[in-house]
Amino acid sequence: MRISRTYNRGRAVAAVSLTAVLALTATACGDDGSGGSGGEGSGKGEITLWDNNTGERREIWARIIKDFEKQNPDIKVKYVGLPIDQVQAKYDTAIEGGGLPDVGGVGTAYLSNLVIRDVLEPLDDRIDAGPLKGKLVPALVDSVKAAGGRGDTMYSVPTSTNNGTLWYRTDLFARAGLEPPTTWPAFYAAAGKLTKAGTDQFGYTIRGGAGSIAPAMDAMYGQSGITSFWNGDRTTVNDPRNVAALEKYVALYKKVTPSADVNNDFIKMVAQWDNGTIGMLTHNLASYQDHVKALGEEKFKGLPYPAQENGTRVQVSNPVDGLGLFRNSENKAAAWKLIEFAASHASNSAWNESAGSIPANTDAADDAWIQQAEPTAAAMKALSDGSTKIVNLPYYLPDWNTISKSGNEPDFQKVLLGDMSAKEFADKIAKELNEAQAEWNEQTKS
Repeated sequence: MRISRTYNRGRAVAAVSLTAVLALTATACGDDGSGGSGGEGSGKGEITLWDNNTGERREIWARIIKDFEKQNPDIKVKYVGLPIDQVQAKYDTAIEGGGLPDVGGVGTAYLSNLVIRDVLEPLDDRIDAGPLKGKLVPALVDSVKAAGGRGDTMYSVPTSTNNGTLWYRTDLFARAGLEPPTTWPAFYAAAGKLTKAGTDQFGYTIRGGAGSIAPAMDAMYGQSGITSFWNGDRTTVNDPRNVAALEKYVALYKKVTPSADVNNDFIKMVAQWDNGTIGMLTHNLASYQDHVKALGEEKFKGLPYPAQENGTRVQVSNPVDGLGLFRNSENKAAAWKLIEFAASHASNSAWNESAGSIPANTDAADDAWIQQAEPTAAAMKALSDGSTKIVNLPYYLPDWNTISKSGNEPDFQKVLLGDMSAKEFADKIAKELNEAQAEWNEQTKS
């Protein structure tokens, strides 16, 4: 199998710029990722876990590992914490020089880069043969399969995700006599009614700075109702229905939003909403505690993104975090026990309560902390009960991060400012995506 030229370019840049910081020693049971298949082992002994976000998760992992070792006294877990912004380069360095772990945190944003290099074990048979069968949120399973880039094969056990959320000020809605904005028509109507010309009171804050493409795509697919990112090998991004939806969305700028929004990333946008008199904000569940601290629990609520008038809700996928079993491990039996334990009801619920994320284990839906966090409960219900259609973004494409972020965010600002049409913007992204998909298809031919 050949490796994508685009992938190699990105990998080379990361390796050159971070080699001095990320040089690895052989910390895992396996030696490298060069294709060795490892072995099941005795199910005892030491295994190595790489945590892909140690800054936020070290303490909860320590708790889970302690519980796991108590239940499995013949297994010892060596914890290696990685800063979230160094994970991909760390894996790259280990693949080239040796030292991959037995188990590692793997997000969908870089899952395919590991799959294409054959360093991850397929997990479908292991899941079907154990207690996780039927216990993983189907939407997250679908996202993991799509991100792997190899059809229906799973290379990661999903553990958590976030969800796009429409936050709204309950006090401002009550004062204006408005109902919760559960549909797109209600959202647009509320945005207009909550805006007071000549004041700092606006109905909505739109994300125009870094990270603007994903919420724009949510607005496009959410309104158009298109449920697939691809029609064959051509993207649906520039489908006329999506273009029309984008035109309506960007028309909100400066009419019902602050003019500063054109430059606002999520930090500025969230701070602006928390400190001002803006009616609505679209951002994920991660900002919940910021809102509680700024406003108190009585002045705001969060809903899944609006549905169409017929009740259909369509959202683009959020990155899904998970755990991968590395092929080079010489003790896959013990490593798999750790993955099953971490993804079990109790551990997965505790892990996500700590992280403020949505659990992947369906049994966690009724846990007390989920029910007390109303926005999280609503998001998990929407993902679990089939009422929400997920448009899986092509995380497997090596060019996806560039196309969906730095490569087109300046153009989205042009659209907001009226210097570029919504159609021109959508056509440009579609052209880049179609080319990236064609290259992926060519380079991954067996």
